[in-house]
Amino acid sequence: MAEAIVSFVAERLHNLVVEEAKFLHELSGEVDQIQIELKRMQCFLKDADAKRDDNERICNWVAEIREVAYETEDVIETFVLRVASRRGGGVIQVFLKHPACILNQGMAGHKVGLEIRGIKTKISELTRSLQTYGISSISEGEGSSNSAAERQLQFRRSYSHVVEEDFIGLEADVEKLVAVLVNEDEDEDKAYGVVSICGMGGLGKTTIAQKVYNHLKVKHHFDGFAWVCISQQWQTRHILQRILIKLIPYERNKIEKMEVEELVGHLYRVQRNNKCLVVLDDIWSMDAWDCLKHAFPIGKMGTKLLLTTRNREVALHVDPNGFLHEPRFLNEDESWELLQKKAFSKAANRDTRDDKKLEELGRKMVVHCGGLPLAVAVLGGILVTKQKLGDWEMVHQNINSYIRRGKCMGKQQPGGVSQVLALSYSDLPYHLKPCFLYIGGFPEDFELETEKLYQLWLAEGMVSSDYRAEEETMMDVAERYLGELAQRYMVQVQIDELSGRFEYCRLHDLMRDLCVLKAKEENFLKVIDFRHEKELPDSFSTSSIGRIRRVSIFLGEDQDKYVLPEEITARHLRSVIFFVPNRYLGVPMPRMLKSHLNSFKLLRVLDLDRILYSKKLAKSIGKLMHLRYLGLKNAGFRKLPSSISNLGCLQTLDLRLHQKMYVRAIIPNVIWKLKNLRHLYLHDNICNTKEKLRLDGLNMLEILETFYTSLFDVNDLFKLTNLWKLKASIEPTLEDLVGIVNYLSITANRLRYSSFYIDYKKFCSAEELTLLRQLVDCHRLNTLHIRGVLAKLPEQHHFSPSLTTLEFSISELKEDPMETLEKLPNLRSLTLGPCAFVGVEMVCSATGFRQLKFLQLQKLPNFERWRVDEGAMPNLFSLQIDDCNKLSEVPDGLRFLTTLQELKIKNMGREFQKRLQVKDGEEGEDFHKVRHVPSITFSPIYYDHIPISALPECFRRFFRTE
Repeated sequence: MAEAIVSFVAERLHNLVVEEAKFLHELSGEVDQIQIELKRMQCFLKDADAKRDDNERICNWVAEIREVAYETEDVIETFVLRVASRRGGGVIQVFLKHPACILNQGMAGHKVGLEIRGIKTKISELTRSLQTYGISSISEGEGSSNSAAERQLQFRRSYSHVVEEDFIGLEADVEKLVAVLVNEDEDEDKAYGVVSICGMGGLGKTTIAQKVYNHLKVKHHFDGFAWVCISQQWQTRHILQRILIKLIPYERNKIEKMEVEELVGHLYRVQRNNKCLVVLDDIWSMDAWDCLKHAFPIGKMGTKLLLTTRNREVALHVDPNGFLHEPRFLNEDESWELLQKKAFSKAANRDTRDDKKLEELGRKMVVHCGGLPLAVAVLGGILVTKQKLGDWEMVHQNINSYIRRGKCMGKQQPGGVSQVLALSYSDLPYHLKPCFLYIGGFPEDFELETEKLYQLWLAEGMVSSDYRAEEETMMDVAERYLGELAQRYMVQVQIDELSGRFEYCRLHDLMRDLCVLKAKEENFLKVIDFRHEKELPDSFSTSSIGRIRRVSIFLGEDQDKYVLPEEITARHLRSVIFFVPNRYLGVPMPRMLKSHLNSFKLLRVLDLDRILYSKKLAKSIGKLMHLRYLGLKNAGFRKLPSSISNLGCLQTLDLRLHQKMYVRAIIPNVIWKLKNLRHLYLHDNICNTKEKLRLDGLNMLEILETFYTSLFDVNDLFKLTNLWKLKASIEPTLEDLVGIVNYLSITANRLRYSSFYIDYKKFCSAEELTLLRQLVDCHRLNTLHIRGVLAKLPEQHHFSPSLTTLEFSISELKEDPMETLEKLPNLRSLTLGPCAFVGVEMVCSATGFRQLKFLQLQKLPNFERWRVDEGAMPNLFSLQIDDCNKLSEVPDGLRFLTTLQELKIKNMGREFQKRLQVKDGEEGEDFHKVRHVPSITFSPIYYDHIPISALPECFRRFFRTE
């Protein structure tokens, strides 16, 4: 880890010399020397990091090197900040006009020169102690079959975004639990209200529960389903809300306003009237259950509770008479089978001559995994990058070494599982270690948006341009970093079904424990958890706080009572991330941040997600001149200060503000001055009272979400020469639409992704229809939503082959749109929204929609007949039919859709529902068409029990028959 820090600091110093040469002047030579010394020291750190667990003195030496590297960066950046702050808004000529400024700069330069010489002395002393400690120089790539750069290149060529899940040795567990839940024996004495899966972390409890939850028999047996993760930090109200929203999503707004007592009663009634399966995943304590139990009618009606826990006593406390299942550990053969799948998953053309020796070594190594699937997978993640026999022998030696250390230090667990996990961290290439530790700054079980994570890594300087290939962005490099962590099974990732790319990531509990432990050992970050505490947690010791670079603060209620020590204002703090649980719309700005914001001079990351200001965001935020990431997503304030124009280093600005606090936030027309901005996120609840906002100065901008023609000038898009991802909302002028089409035609080869929402009253004239054809034909158009009347749909050959997501609403198409749309080669998601189609019949032919995964039909007033031929939509995953009240039945062709996993029926009338349901063992007329679909859900019926004459006139007209 120290090697990574020294490497990043050395690279940062090089960049500082280049970028800030005008400020450093004669100090550039001194800084260069420091950089050279740190680079030299980096060669010794590889050996030192490997030996420090055996030697406390080496451990201290590594820590000192790490702090010297940090101190160097602090000194240089503080000097640059001090000099730059006197420029008068960036006007360097101030120094030429004011002798006092020149004198001050000279004094500052003299002081920093002394500090740098002091650092050089420290490095010299540390270098002299190398021989004493027996630390030798190891060049990059020595002791490994591949250098880091080579591994990254290989990874770039071979890695697929699909991280496969292998399920071995647990199939019988799933079938057994399914039989218990659906009571296949129909024996009242064997009917259990609670089914518990109990065992240690990493045993596969959640994986088994997921397989059971998604089992076809289970999906057909229950009417409603809900899955919530409890974890160690639980909130009763939040858990009850999440369960209810899963069971009755149409009441979300009502549920979000309920207090605990109301939620308990409402959830109890829902379960009493329906057969529900509720999963409580990872419940840790009896207290958690005691706060929830009154909402569950255990042993009554048909509702079942499936829970996973590490604590057997918790399972028995929930229901002493419940069914308790304890998964077994994998045996040696199963462990070896799983290891092969993980270790050889990317080795299609590997040399098989050493297979017998590899198997011998592999079987010896999996013994130390103790039959724990997670440990075996992680070991496979280590070996997946090591295909030679010598590499496997080295890993085997390292495991034995870690086991011995664990015994000596009293850390030994059965099977040496913790040592296998620790080895996975030790084996990481140095550039991935800080990236892994950074994820530990987020709460347990938190699903982190990957795009945000990449930007945080970039802001911290953790992503090296050394691994950047031609045509790649730094975001691409960061994505590969995450990909390798996922390939090593250190991070769990969720794939976006449409793009096939990483969407979210999270850490398994055991991996997060390792992550937090290593972050603490490395003094990498501190987590301050105020969700249940009103004062500083004991674990946050003030003895080391003076050297903390990163702080994650988890907030709860009564945030003004929180107290942080004054040391938190230390000048070297680099990252402050606030986390507010989703159950809160937001929390007011904590006093501790208001009072300390001025002190965070060297801050690079400030994330204020869900932090609410009463009026204006603090003006002092403009003094954070080193800031690279400013996250204001879901934040609330009335006005953004113009001082943000001083944030010359800013790379990411997220202004997707809170939707429910203020009508619009005023944004000053200064964003265009942020010359280094790479990623800009906006929402339509911002405005400028005087003029449209300028973007013409953002030459480095790569991602723009969302560009509103009501806020910006379309002509500014042409000046964003590095833009590769664009989301835009165009309304309502033809002139703006013409500008967008021209922009897309000119920049087609530069843009990688574009998404457009078009709100235009009518595409009816010849000019408008021509423009529409030009729009849908744009080469890099990926997502398109058109709201407005279309006289005619463009012909199939006019649509861009890059189009993956398409939505129409209020289009009033009279002809069947499927005849055209089913021919689009890469269409994965199609939504026909309210009045998109006003005809009577639609047909999906046998060769149509080859890639379609998501289909939604909503509020189509005249839609009566739908035919789906065998062979149509061979990849459909989800189908939603909503408020198409003239449609009397689902098409017979649904029975051919073998990939269909979920069918959502909303507002379709009681008779339509009955045809698809199984009541008291009796199947509805159409159930045979959807019998194979694992998940079929129904939302409420609004109209069939109310006389049409009783409805208001504005609704009555929709039900008239001509």
